[in-house]
Formats: sequence, structure tokens, C-alpha cells
Amino acid sequence: MSTLQTIGDVPVLMCADEGEAIRGEGDVLDLIGDAGYQGAEWVVIPVGRLDEAFFRLRSRVAGDIVQKFANYRLGMVVLGDISGHTESSSALRDFVRECNRGRQTWFLTDVEELRERLRG
Repeated sequence: MSTLQTIGDVPVLMCADEGEAIRGEGDVLDLIGDAGYQGAEWVVIPVGRLDEAFFRLRSRVAGDIVQKFANYRLGMVVLGDISGHTESSSALRDFVRECNRGRQTWFLTDVEELRERLRG
């Protein structure tokens, strides 16, 4: 179950660690709807909820999901350790670096890092 939290005056929908795997953009529509209903500006998705295809950029799953969040003007955070994925893919490593430079999609290791970003 997802919960709404306020972090630094920003409403954030925190997805539960357990739940259905997110396999594509269709799976995030419920999250986006829930976030909109609750007034969230950001949605935090634990790494464990994302299907492995998300981390293979040629599958286009990551791009489709990120684009869906952008279309609805919601920020998206992938929360957790993805070093195993980035070590084996320079393309993913570059994608993560570019995302983390922006204000739409972040790949962060923990909630404290999210707090710092939202303050800043």
C-alpha cells in the first residue's frame, strides 16, 4: 500500500516495498492516478518493485515509464541500490547520471538522499 508523506513541504507518494511488479507504463497509471488524487508531486518506487526489463534500456521500459510521469508532471524516484545494474551497463549508468541532473526523475539510494534533494 502506498502512503503519502510530506518531505520538506513536498507531498510524496511512497510506494510499498511489496506489491505487484511494475513492468511497463500501463502498470504506473494506477500509481499516477493515486498520486494525483492524493495531491503528490513525487512518486517513490522501490527498486525491488521494478521489473528487470526496466534496467535494460533497449527494452524501452524505463523510457516509457519516465515519459508517462513527465506527461503527468509528476516527479519519479527510483529508490534503492542499482549498482549491480549500472556496473554492467554503461548506457544505464549514463541514463541515471543524466536523470539525476534534472528535476523529473531521480535514482537515489535512500530516503535521506531524497530529503536533501527536495530541500534543495
